[in-house]
Amino acid sequence: MVSPKRFRAVPAVHSGSGIDLGALRAFVAVAQTGSFIAGGKSLGLTRSAVGKALARLETHLGTRLLHRTTRRVAMTTDGELFYERCTQVLADLDDAEASIRQERPEPKGVLRMTVSGAFGRIVVLPVLRDYLAAWPRVEAEVSFSDRVVDLVEEGYDLGIRVGGVAPDSSLVARVVARSRPGFYAAPTYLASRGEPERPADLSKHERLLFGSRTTTYPWTFRTPDGERIAIEAKSRCLFDSGEAIRDAAVTGMGIAFLPDFVAKDEVDSGRLRAVLTSCVTDEIAVFAVYPHRRHLSARVRVFIDMLTEHLDTAGS
Repeated sequence: MVSPKRFRAVPAVHSGSGIDLGALRAFVAVAQTGSFIAGGKSLGLTRSAVGKALARLETHLGTRLLHRTTRRVAMTTDGELFYERCTQVLADLDDAEASIRQERPEPKGVLRMTVSGAFGRIVVLPVLRDYLAAWPRVEAEVSFSDRVVDLVEEGYDLGIRVGGVAPDSSLVARVVARSRPGFYAAPTYLASRGEPERPADLSKHERLLFGSRTTTYPWTFRTPDGERIAIEAKSRCLFDSGEAIRDAAVTGMGIAFLPDFVAKDEVDSGRLRAVLTSCVTDEIAVFAVYPHRRHLSARVRVFIDMLTEHLDTAGS
């Protein structure tokens, strides 16, 4: 049973789908308190009124949301899935109402977010820690993955993506930071294999690449005289994680091509060294991506603002 939260009693209002929003609030209240009596009390309703609202809701949906016994109330599998969406919907409605009343809505509900592995662990986690400390009514579910996630299909509020974002009219993509990749290797590796002095020397070195046997990405950059070069993506070692590439470079397995935020701590500690620094690489944009909605929930908006402020401070 989740911890109880209080909701204001509201008259029956029907959404576009025909669902009684008052019944939604009744269902959430009962699910959170585990009791028709306690749930009704939190809404200023009688047990009978709550029971009738739940019966109407279950009839409308064509499924049972709650198991009822003389001793306890528990959600069914369908009820658990519906509860997750209901809490988000009700939190969004409260945010929308507060914005119309020109109040500053308080972030609340569950922030479901997907972030790229390295950027998420290195940059996003410290921001998430401060965010949750500042807003105790928010919970977070975070997926760390370098794969491209369908935010709408998989029900995510927000994605933090490093690199290109495919055009999608259902999504908003906002640049929150930029990073410039570079070439890095361990001092032990350079001592045994020599340091590349020009781009052509990379062909003589072990290269640690991001990708798979079916999809790899060339290293692209410009020489000091402006010539654009693409080093073919061939390697004995392929990785699907920027952090894994960094760690492999630290152990002396080869030269890595990494965003600066991935390599920074190892460079500062002396475990990695930048090479071919005269070459100019293209910046990589970091995007906050979220479903296209007229009203962005407070929990998402405030997190993006905190992340942007953190990145601005770190970059200044």
